[in-house]
Amino acid sequence: MIKRAYLEITNVCNRACAFCPGCKREKRFLSPLEFARLASKLRPHTDYLYLHVMGEPLFHPLLAEILKEGREQGFKLTITTNGTLLKDRLALLLFEKPYKVNISLHSFEANGKREEGYFENCFEGANCLAEGGTITVLRLWNADGDLPGINSENEQILALLKEYFPGEWKKNSKGYTLADHLYLEFDRRFLWPSKDGQEIRKKGRCHGLIDQIAVLCDGTVVPCCLDGEGELALGNLFESDLDTILESPRAKRMKEGFLCAGILHEHLCRTCGYACRFDKG
Repeated sequence: MIKRAYLEITNVCNRACAFCPGCKREKRFLSPLEFARLASKLRPHTDYLYLHVMGEPLFHPLLAEILKEGREQGFKLTITTNGTLLKDRLALLLFEKPYKVNISLHSFEANGKREEGYFENCFEGANCLAEGGTITVLRLWNADGDLPGINSENEQILALLKEYFPGEWKKNSKGYTLADHLYLEFDRRFLWPSKDGQEIRKKGRCHGLIDQIAVLCDGTVVPCCLDGEGELALGNLFESDLDTILESPRAKRMKEGFLCAGILHEHLCRTCGYACRFDKG
């Protein structure tokens, strides 16, 4: 068993945020039948299914069918969203009650289109989801880290949060607990891996192929959720089963490197700024 699998239901997004590299692959939406087929192949390996790699999950026109299928297969579903469509999709999410919803508030400052009522819709949606029992996380993943953060409006965002959630906030390891099932989480901006990127380390740890795998919307299996272009393609889940794919020489070599010697065999892994945090113990 692995801790979680990412299954990209679409690589299409309704925004173009500065922190995101975007997606050059052919635009695609998984059909409900395709989703059911891929999810069933992942089900023996994990209980936790994340409905994204690239793209905006709430933008999928057949999201209702996909959530229903995931629920019926017994997954604990997680959605990560930029929040712009949360108001439109709130009734569906309250009905389906996914296990977790992450709302990336930092997307507000990182794209040129400013939505009137954006924060109010995000806060109201988050509150409703949490009251319904869904773990809901408001994210500000834009602190200065490997790259300068786009975070000049964070003080304003925090002031609005305090106004909307006036009670006592309890400190936790990632930020604050605002209410039952409702959290505010901070993290730093990071350098996305890229085939053309500069190598920043030759050795290091990673959770790819150990705690997580990802499947792109064309069925391509990759080691982690940051390989948004499928550069480290290990096989295709439409054409094979996951056990066979994970036993491929490339997959085994990568996993052994992560586990044993901390050797990064692939250039893409050597350019990843996110995984650097795993090297600190």
